[in-house]
Amino acid sequence: MVVGRGYALCFCESGYLRQPSQAVNILFQNVISGNPESSVGLMSMGGKGPEVLATLTTDQGKILEGLHQTKKKIRGNAHLSTGIQIASLALKHRQNKSQRARIVVFVCSPIEEGERELVVLARKMKKFSISVDFVLFGDMDEDNQAKLEAFNREIKGTTDSSHMVVIPPSSNLLSDQLLSTPIMLGEGAATAGGEAGGAGGASEDFPFGVDPTQDPELALALRMSMEEEKARQERIAREEAEAAQKASLESVKEEGEGAPLLDKDGQPGGSKKDDDKMDTL
Repeated sequence: MVVGRGYALCFCESGYLRQPSQAVNILFQNVISGNPESSVGLMSMGGKGPEVLATLTTDQGKILEGLHQTKKKIRGNAHLSTGIQIASLALKHRQNKSQRARIVVFVCSPIEEGERELVVLARKMKKFSISVDFVLFGDMDEDNQAKLEAFNREIKGTTDSSHMVVIPPSSNLLSDQLLSTPIMLGEGAATAGGEAGGAGGASEDFPFGVDPTQDPELALALRMSMEEEKARQERIAREEAEAAQKASLESVKEEGEGAPLLDKDGQPGGSKKDDDKMDTL
């Protein structure tokens, strides 16, 4: 059985707000369609401080409403460390404890925290078994990128549970470029979007036979189609098992169950026939 995930999507409000808004929508659809047991929350990290815009939900309308609230709040730098800690608390108190916790952070603003502070935070998230993905986009300077790389190295260790994707400035939409990254393709996917720096590199082991760097929309559609088909087959197998069990129970009848206990004269069923048989002897 595929375990659901609890996602907390965090982003900074800035002039690039529209870009992460589109990416958030695509990521939400990918998470929920991949597993109906998953849920997604949304929070902002800018302004005077982080703000939870939508608690964990499967309702895209609540996510869109949360995004709409930020349109008039484009200001300030990102409070990265505080935002991640608040997101971790929201995930810690999720109703479905079986969900694997993951935070996805969209970063395009200057990072005020120092590298040491972020490394300590990474250790804390690792201790709580919370994966943290970073999506860097816009004009991110080398110093900020180096800080997040240090965080990523610390939380990953020898695993591949957390990702860092750098989306260089281009004419392409952030949401389109995000499609071919491990954040969208899942754990274990080859880095097509430039994890930990730089774009490029095809997914050599992509299971659907489609290079996501060449056709990311088709790759995602195939992945979603496969997961939907798997869910459909599991549902059919479950329905067939339930039908077989029901048929088995119906076939087991007590002896004489079809005959009434009393006849129309109030005598035990079958007594008249027995008497008639005795008279003919």
